[in-house]
Amino acid sequence: MGWLSRFLKSNMGLKVIMALSGFMLVGFVVVHMLGNLQIFLGSEPLNHYGEMLQGNQEVLWILRSGLILAVVAHIVSAVVLTKRARAARPVAYKVHKRVSESYSARTMRWGGLIVLVFIVFHILHFTTGTVHPSFQHCQTINDDFSCYVYENVVAGFEGKWGVVAFYVAAQIAIAMHLAHGVWSMFRSLGMNNPRSDAMARKAAIVIATMVGFFNCFIPIAVAAGLVTADGLL
Repeated sequence: MGWLSRFLKSNMGLKVIMALSGFMLVGFVVVHMLGNLQIFLGSEPLNHYGEMLQGNQEVLWILRSGLILAVVAHIVSAVVLTKRARAARPVAYKVHKRVSESYSARTMRWGGLIVLVFIVFHILHFTTGTVHPSFQHCQTINDDFSCYVYENVVAGFEGKWGVVAFYVAAQIAIAMHLAHGVWSMFRSLGMNNPRSDAMARKAAIVIATMVGFFNCFIPIAVAAGLVTADGLL
């Protein structure tokens, strides 16, 4: 297994790790978004979705463990590759050529940091309820297990434009990160000929735009009163 260890520690191996962990994270982001969009179907579907997840703690923790592993692998490989790139070029370029670089590519590392901060806040906001004064935890009453995902989302955004602004800014950063990250992921997995590269770019833009738009629309819709505690406007 020595060859595998050497490969995983090489630049190519780290890029593969970044690509595979990125694939897992992109899948989670898309599935998470689709689940959250059930808020527009009313409280019952979204709450049932939450009950399904929280009612299967073994499966939920397996998924969480895989997600945490993917996040750690993604961050560690990114940090190591960045350090190696800087070590290989100890003297910075006097002239930075940014003509062919996209804005999202140039801000990839800062975008990743913003995404990490958002993940922590999002967990404290809608998973543990630590920074959510009106948070309602799932509970069992007379053998009836109930979750209040819909009510928590409405209470978390209703009239709270500062929180909404932070979420929107974070989703823009996530979308930009996805636009470059998904494209890089495909390239790392071998889709780097002109035809597949063009397809990868289009796929990255579609995924990033879709995730950014819908994840921004949810908090804005709640804050604007389109989604209320009583249902849709």
